[in-house]
Amino acid sequence: MGEGQREGKKPIVELDGVGKTYFRDKEPVVVLDNISLDIEEGSYEALMGPSGSGKSTLLNLIAGLDRPSRGSARVAGQELSGMSDSALATFRSRTMGFIFQAYNLMPVLTAVENVELPLLLTKLSRGERKKRAQTALRVVGLEERMNHYPRQLSGGQEQRVAIARAIVNDPRIIVADEPTGDLDRKSADEILTLLEKLNKEFNKTILMVTHDPQAAERATVIHRLDKGNLS
Repeated sequence: MGEGQREGKKPIVELDGVGKTYFRDKEPVVVLDNISLDIEEGSYEALMGPSGSGKSTLLNLIAGLDRPSRGSARVAGQELSGMSDSALATFRSRTMGFIFQAYNLMPVLTAVENVELPLLLTKLSRGERKKRAQTALRVVGLEERMNHYPRQLSGGQEQRVAIARAIVNDPRIIVADEPTGDLDRKSADEILTLLEKLNKEFNKTILMVTHDPQAAERATVIHRLDKGNLS
């Protein structure tokens, strides 16, 4: 039983008997097997494991990018397993912030325009969108690079822009898949410090997949996956 449950709080992520099976040439491949996991709101947790252990698949299920083959996945009070594609898309846009190893910035857009992208799906005015994007860039310490293009930024700065884009819609959960994988140690440490700030000062729940033990140590809880099983 998780700590949150002992205190009478509901966890923000509740996985119960979750499995994921893909089919390769009609042969079933079990990627996740009977995963049960509770994550308390406001926690900072890391997922570690060898390549092919199912880390990214588990992250994608929690983020609503994929559905479980079996079991129950409740995230932020929503049961994801039976949701339609459009309902999942709405859930992701309102609840999740995404950070990936590749920054996925649009090269033809400035930093502030890249950060503004998730807000184009909202009913916010153009002025309000820009104001929120500027605030997000201020949080990640890049206010003065607002009008720079990705090619004018270092890798660490590009990842900061990507983090600003992830938080601009004020998500409850941030999922980070190898967020420091392409960075040198100094830049990686700066990004990890920023994630800690988002967790502690802004109470964001963070779930991070990483193969880097130094990155995982920044989290308060470390889960290990091996061959689709959690330990």
